[in-house]
Amino acid sequence: MNILLVNPPNCGRSIPEENYGISSIKMIFRGEPLSLETLAGNLAGHAVVIADLKADPLALSPEKLPFAPDLIGLTGVTCEANTVLSLAESLKSRFGCPVVVGGHHASCDPAFFSRPFVDHVVVGLGKLSFRQLVDAIEAGRPPEVAGILNVQAGTPGPFTARSYSTADLVDEQPPRYDLVQQHRETYVMSGVGGKTGFVASAFGCTHGCAFCCIPKMTDGHYLLHSNAAVVRDVQAIGDVATIRLVDANTFGNVKTATDLARRFMAAGIRTPLVADVRSDTVVRHPDLFALWHKAGLRVAVIGFEEISDRRLEMLDKRNTVATNIAATRILKDLGIRIVGDFIVSPDYTEADFDRLSDFIGHSGIDLPIPAILTPIPGTPLHRRMAAQIRIDNLDYYTFTNAVTATRMSEERFYRRYAALLEGCLAHVHPAGAHGEKETAT
Repeated sequence: MNILLVNPPNCGRSIPEENYGISSIKMIFRGEPLSLETLAGNLAGHAVVIADLKADPLALSPEKLPFAPDLIGLTGVTCEANTVLSLAESLKSRFGCPVVVGGHHASCDPAFFSRPFVDHVVVGLGKLSFRQLVDAIEAGRPPEVAGILNVQAGTPGPFTARSYSTADLVDEQPPRYDLVQQHRETYVMSGVGGKTGFVASAFGCTHGCAFCCIPKMTDGHYLLHSNAAVVRDVQAIGDVATIRLVDANTFGNVKTATDLARRFMAAGIRTPLVADVRSDTVVRHPDLFALWHKAGLRVAVIGFEEISDRRLEMLDKRNTVATNIAATRILKDLGIRIVGDFIVSPDYTEADFDRLSDFIGHSGIDLPIPAILTPIPGTPLHRRMAAQIRIDNLDYYTFTNAVTATRMSEERFYRRYAALLEGCLAHVHPAGAHGEKETAT
């Protein structure tokens, strides 16, 4: 079969820009479409093309497509969901072949994609289930695959939930990095490390924070790739300035993480590494991060989220501000830079903004990134806040819009948020994360 996999373009809308002329609130990181590269890795025997519309807006033009597809797959996060629908409708009309949608939003709210121009929705990890769907379609069998929602004339059919395991990672089949090699120079993370390659070592998370959609991808399981496969994938990336381990939590299993660091060193991998970690893991296992620093960890991404224990508890974070501060000190002493994610609630007051700004200013965090609290459909937070949501248009679910009412006047809220964000981005070292010259993007 000829299989076309599509990564949607950068999209989303901005209330502060549309309503108040505030154009500075933009946080776009152009990373490679690892989810599609991963799917493609398990499609041996088929001709596969990845059309990455973020890197090449004309990738779907007749001049650039090498074939008429027999099957089309699209992925997208929540703020891309409407764009994915438009692409699905257009491509269905153009080619008439089966259209499959997957990704984070499809996993959180599969019914959203029950439309006449969508045939199947992949719920959760799709590397194995998508292959099973492809095999069924090619053989003319009923596409009855656990984890796949079949849609008939816009109506969802019966659904069998999938019991995810490491088998769904299909470790033996590496991602098809070669399918986007022509765009490698454009995959960058400014302020973190320039040209960046993505590698996954784990899926899911050890925790279930109320705002997070990641547990939906594995039905709450924390699944680890073999360390041999992770080393293989890092080596396959080629010449990049940084390797970004894109797991929600690279260090959820301390024994496995220790072994992985040692394997990196044994393999002679010297590319600087960026990885996500919980602050309580850093505090409990400082020796692990001393080892990882030797293995190349240069940037740790931590979800600090809030600066009060009460608000952290409301988010089901199962952590404390004191632990966050202690972890910051440990990592800074080791020479590991910190990207800190913070959540700005729409109910913030002037005093709340002042406190967060002061906290960030004294924290030593190298790149603080404040995002606006956004209840993503399918998450516990969305269920709790459903009655408060006043904006249902998913184009605004970019984490830079308030989709619930603000306590301050809306314009004042956005101006304080814009000022906070501007101050945070001023923390970015002008020479980039690792001392190299970096081109602004």
